Amino acid sequence: MKSFLIDHYAKHGALRPGESPTPELRDNDVMVEIHAAGVNLLDHKIRSGELKLILPYRLPLVLGNDVAGVVVRVGSNVRRFKLGDEVYARPAQDRIGTFAEYIAMDEADVAMKPANLTMEEAASLPLVALTAWQVLVERANLQKGQKVLIHAGSGGVGTIAIQLARHLGAHVATTTSTANVDLVKSLGADVVVDYKNDDFEKVLQGYDVVLNSLGKDTLEKSLAVLKPGGKLISISGPPDPDLAREQGLNWIMQKIVSLLSFGIRRKAQSRQISYSFLFMRANGAQLSQITSLIEAGKIRPVVDRVFPFESTNEAMAYVETGRAKGKVIIKIR
Repeated sequence: MKSFLIDHYAKHGALRPGESPTPELRDNDVMVEIHAAGVNLLDHKIRSGELKLILPYRLPLVLGNDVAGVVVRVGSNVRRFKLGDEVYARPAQDRIGTFAEYIAMDEADVAMKPANLTMEEAASLPLVALTAWQVLVERANLQKGQKVLIHAGSGGVGTIAIQLARHLGAHVATTTSTANVDLVKSLGADVVVDYKNDDFEKVLQGYDVVLNSLGKDTLEKSLAVLKPGGKLISISGPPDPDLAREQGLNWIMQKIVSLLSFGIRRKAQSRQISYSFLFMRANGAQLSQITSLIEAGKIRPVVDRVFPFESTNEAMAYVETGRAKGKVIIKIR
């Protein structure tokens, strides 16, 4: 099958168009003919080798972490899906590869595609929507009336997290650039801090939760907006000891990972704030709950651009600029 691969880790290296074997279909798997795939910053981090200590992939590797398509084969134990079903998913981290014509995934990681979305719109959602859900619902237990700050509100995770937090009844603040103020307001942000004109840590205070997707400076400044008992949850690092244990890393690696986040954990603790790192995981059941919200009009996808399959490297380069509003999609069929 046609695919885009990496043969070695490189920060700005191009993906190689090539032929890959069609994935093996296991007993609990569905084989999906891929119609569209989302491009994520995670793809860049994998390509650069930034995550190789916690995600030791075997190269060559087909990239891609979001998929929408049609079920064309099912394993002997599959009961939830049948041939012809339109589905979407974020594949399990050890089975990625959506920049290709087919992918096999465990049925537990897959959900029916929202009926009111195109394949391209559906492919924009799994990774970022599951990230938002696992931060706000699962980790933060965000409640009606609480205050949440969502950084980078016009980005892939931000555009969905704002809508989900608003649905949960929270008071939502976000940071963005001047050009995207109207977009994030339209998604439900109550307070918008234009980072080109204001310092968010001087404007906001008394927040219950911060969702951080930016760098170290923003992470540390976020402590100032949280009240005692607040939660600082980062999806961009540094990883914490819990992640190391979840990934099954050896004792030495657990110590290394623990040191990476020691500084921010100590600063958070001194303010009676909890710090945690979230590396989202595939979850078809959660994605089905998200589907219900999409079909009810509570969450809508934000798609910036759609590239043809042969322009996968151009799509990757566009995402790397950091200027995309919402998600960038590769149309495969």
